[in-house]
Amino acid sequence: MSEKTIVAGVSVDTRHWIGGRRIPSAETFTDVSPIDGQPLGEIARGGPVEAEAAVAAAREAFPAWAATSRAERARILHAIADGVEKRLEELAIVETTDNGALLRSHRRGVMPRVAHNFRFFADWLLSLEHEDFETRGHKNHVSWDPAGPCVLITPWNAPLMLATWKVAPALAAGNTVVLKPAEWSPLTASLLADIAAEAGLPAGVLNVVQGYGAEIGDALTSHPDVRRISFTGSVPTAKRIAESAAANLTPLSLELGGKSPLLVFADADLDIAVDLAVEQYDNAGQVCLAATRFLVEESVAEEFTRRFAEKASGLRQGDPRDEATDIGPNIHPRQLEKIDGFVRRAVAAGARAVIGGHRKDGQYYAPTLLTDVAQDSEIVQEEVFGPVLTLQTFATEEEAIRLANDTRFGLAATLATGNPERAERVAAQLVAGTVWVNCFFVRDLQAPFGGSRQSGVGREGGTWSFDFYCDLKNTVTAPGGWTSHG
Repeated sequence: MSEKTIVAGVSVDTRHWIGGRRIPSAETFTDVSPIDGQPLGEIARGGPVEAEAAVAAAREAFPAWAATSRAERARILHAIADGVEKRLEELAIVETTDNGALLRSHRRGVMPRVAHNFRFFADWLLSLEHEDFETRGHKNHVSWDPAGPCVLITPWNAPLMLATWKVAPALAAGNTVVLKPAEWSPLTASLLADIAAEAGLPAGVLNVVQGYGAEIGDALTSHPDVRRISFTGSVPTAKRIAESAAANLTPLSLELGGKSPLLVFADADLDIAVDLAVEQYDNAGQVCLAATRFLVEESVAEEFTRRFAEKASGLRQGDPRDEATDIGPNIHPRQLEKIDGFVRRAVAAGARAVIGGHRKDGQYYAPTLLTDVAQDSEIVQEEVFGPVLTLQTFATEEEAIRLANDTRFGLAATLATGNPERAERVAAQLVAGTVWVNCFFVRDLQAPFGGSRQSGVGREGGTWSFDFYCDLKNTVTAPGGWTSHG
């Protein structure tokens, strides 16, 4: 196999990164750009052999990295952030070519956030303390001990940013990492390995293995030397991971799907509400947090729908490398077929497409809004993960809350209201890991992040990340009783 591929003028190594070395595989898989369907390279296709090698490398590197001082770990994480910023343009164009998200977003928001992820957890590590306390005169001291090798499995919709949400705190906590990126968008994970090595991260502390789903995933998640598993992706895959991890009781952090609501009350500023609604088409609808179910108070539903359709019709769909583009392609022909299947079945069941409802040339799907949908219908209950939204109406606040909570998910919710008392009252009753009021996608790393119900298990962010990636220890010391020596 070729060791490297050139993507938009950037050289990307297509081999695994294990133990500080590039390792090929006997088999490969083809990575294809969703922009034009052109092959980007032949990627090393790992399996149990590569999984075993990566975990072994992480296990061997763990004692020295765990013993490394907090200050030195933080210094290296800041150096990685420096490397990300130095190569920001390369990372942005490679990821856009690989997964189809907007280049302007990668340049201005996503890649700067990647660097911020490393800086944030480096700084949080240096401030991580728990105040000592006493119990009947005995001193209690809580410490965060590194857990060991961590397996991190990440999705394709925001490959590098979502990977570093996990990699940065895991490394900061003193753990070693085996990162398995999604097979549909593996390239920037390989570049991250180069950046980390250049920043002075010791060999074996970060390992990157590529492959298809269970071929390599089962070997990683069932490995007895793995101490933590963090996964972002679908519910069915999470169930398989949980079964695999159960034999070793390996702790899991799972950030899964969503079917989040946008509740628009009659007292809302409709300009704000419509802007929030149109924003749900971000990344061609491939955002787990997206509020895909519009719940609109009956008295403003007609006006809201008219204004939404008018604004959404102005979105430009096309090549994500074009600065003027608002919506790019969907990631893969299989995903596009899945999206179209959801819409066709919904329309056959009586739904009406206010806008969209059809495929376009290539891997593009028209921004779609469906009305006349039943609460128990597939299109309302299941995650589409594409530019497809639904609209239902409600008459009372109680009905809005009931509809909002009536799915198996609980990742996020968004409220549009001009009444602060209502916002507080409704937010308190919503089942969601994050509730946004008159805003969307405002994410601070010091806040807990995760989902309820089948949207996930656990929380990450700030101290919550260190709680997961560490074994918390409480040392209790009796007063007195010391024997003097010397």
